[in-house]
Amino acid sequence: MNRVHRRTLVLVASLALLLGTVPAHGAADAAKPLEVYAAASLADAFNELGRLFEQRQPGIRVRFNFAGSQQLATQIEQGAAADVFASADERWMDYAKERGLVVGEPTLFVHNRLVVIVPKTNPARIGRLQDLAKGGIKLVLAADAVPVGRYSRTVIRNLSRIEGFPADYAPRTLKNVVSEEENVKSVVSKVQLGEADAGFVYRSDISPAIQRYVRLFEVPASANVVAAYPIARVKDARAPEAAKAFLDLVLSPEGQQVLERHGLMPLAANGP
Repeated sequence: MNRVHRRTLVLVASLALLLGTVPAHGAADAAKPLEVYAAASLADAFNELGRLFEQRQPGIRVRFNFAGSQQLATQIEQGAAADVFASADERWMDYAKERGLVVGEPTLFVHNRLVVIVPKTNPARIGRLQDLAKGGIKLVLAADAVPVGRYSRTVIRNLSRIEGFPADYAPRTLKNVVSEEENVKSVVSKVQLGEADAGFVYRSDISPAIQRYVRLFEVPASANVVAAYPIARVKDARAPEAAKAFLDLVLSPEGQQVLERHGLMPLAANGP
């Protein structure tokens, strides 16, 4: 083999190797992830839905950002690369809608309720919801800007108006708040670790794994709230078709079953 021929073969092989490392346009599009920004209380359910979605949509990877709805709305407003926004209340979805951050009319897709949890060891000896107003109780709530924080304060005020609770229950209970968290998972964690005597969280947050470490107190239906969760496609979504497909899955009977399995209330169970 002469020197020119050998040099030609090396050049051809190098060019072939170079071309082989450049992905086709279609493959690059297929590899684009779907970015779902969702309330922290949806983490367990949406992780399962994400796995199901990836099975149904080969080549699309779902990436989640779970946080307080107020944080997510602010991140999207600041230009975060989100495709879907799922809020734990209508207040922050309205915030996004008013600023033109989402497309179309947001859709309610699930509901939730509040409960009170205490550590399994229950060092403060809380035996009923009335005990949250006792002096010395370390109560942890989410901040008022967080959906569960706003719901918690509504429930506390509602309790002070029903039979069996003192009229000053709300101010006495709120006086016991020692920490305000940025999302519901932080409230669960503080109670689970014994850093607080009690906390208001969503019913769906009490997974079997968490239930090993906490004791749960149900809130009377007459004082509880029905938390409404809306979902929408983000206006500047980079994967709009995948975003629509994910919304369709969430609203489908199968998606609603997944949500219910994780302690959330499907659309059919939206009564108080």
